[in-house]
Amino acid sequence: MRRLRGPKIAKFDREANDADIEALIAFAKSRRGVEFYVEPETFATDTTAVAVADDGEWTRRRVGSPAVIGKVARSLALPVYDVQLTGYPPRMRAYNERRKREEA
Repeated sequence: MRRLRGPKIAKFDREANDADIEALIAFAKSRRGVEFYVEPETFATDTTAVAVADDGEWTRRRVGSPAVIGKVARSLALPVYDVQLTGYPPRMRAYNERRKREEA
């Protein structure tokens, strides 16, 4: 898919679809304390959102635009943050470290 963004044309690996949004909703409904973090579009990837649970478990999916995940967050009464402004929550890094230790 090629999309015109100003004077440049970006080629994405694929666009967000309903399955991406459904996966984020399912994750949020099956875990406690979920927050969404919006990641900006890059040259290779559409806008994504990371859903992070209170224990740091997380999942990332394409969302197409910040407005889409904003609507999802409102419907679930969950917070949504711009990762460029807030960074990722420390519990996400701690979860990744726990996973590495468990796998070793």
